[in-house]
Amino acid sequence: MSQSNFVDYVKIFTRSGSGGAGSAHFRREKYIPKGGPDGGDGGRGGHIILKGNAQLWTLLHLKYRKHIFAGNGTSGSGALKTGAEGDDVIIEVPLGTVVKDAETFEELFEITEEGEERILMPGGRGGLGNNHFKTATNQTPRFAQPGEDGEEGWIILELKLLADVGLVGFPNAGKSTLLSVVSAAKPKIADYAFTTLVPNLGIVSYRDDRSFVMADIPGIIEGAHEGKGLGLRFLRHIERNSMLLFLVPADSENIHNEYKILVNELKLYNPELLDKKRILAISKSDMLDEELIKEIKQDLPDIPYVFISSVAQLGLQDLKDLIWNALNQ
Repeated sequence: MSQSNFVDYVKIFTRSGSGGAGSAHFRREKYIPKGGPDGGDGGRGGHIILKGNAQLWTLLHLKYRKHIFAGNGTSGSGALKTGAEGDDVIIEVPLGTVVKDAETFEELFEITEEGEERILMPGGRGGLGNNHFKTATNQTPRFAQPGEDGEEGWIILELKLLADVGLVGFPNAGKSTLLSVVSAAKPKIADYAFTTLVPNLGIVSYRDDRSFVMADIPGIIEGAHEGKGLGLRFLRHIERNSMLLFLVPADSENIHNEYKILVNELKLYNPELLDKKRILAISKSDMLDEELIKEIKQDLPDIPYVFISSVAQLGLQDLKDLIWNALNQ
């Protein structure tokens, strides 16, 4: 996913179709000059439907499609003929798409499965024809129902990436380098903060042709939960990860403290994130000797940890084993 092509937020205006009007027709044939009411019902208006598509990874296809309208139903006619239904509009979205009301920001639903369909805005019902309104005392009703109006409004679509493992760390911690080494993903890598401006996904091969999906989330900084840095824009992607891999470089001034800052940012953003399984990887460990590693181990958080180096290919299999065991406990 190139930076220009990754879109994880769109605001669109949608309108479902209005229902067709019922018919107030009466049966008139050569030898039946005074036939009864035979007006058909109006057709239903078209729905606006969201459908999950596992082949999509971005909302780019909706970025410039701001107005989406479904078709209107047609009116009923004589001989009890029902009007045609309006054309539905099916909007395909990536798995992990959350739908919100743009005015209230209320979360309406989310799409998480391939082929899952949810009606975002139902089409208006077609009106009943006059045939429905005949009674013993009114055998020639000269009225029929109008069709219902469709619904309309602004909707927000937000994408939360679905991945097994989310990489969490400060900018320049080595997350992109790790992803590029353990998977076929090719994120942008450079020696300065905020190299990664969009999330990257990579499929990590494991033993016996097994695999899991890892997401490189743009770096968190202190105050990210308030929107500092790249803040709130990307913290939401962590919500859909099964577990979190914290990455702290070996040359950090205080590894334990840096880990606590990261955990605190997640807690302030969404306390439920702390329920996820966690692993700590100390990156750039090829610069450490045995004595330094022993010293660092004395002040690490009480979670599974591993010393790694993406460049020197150090400890990567141990890391994969830890991740796989945590995912399959």
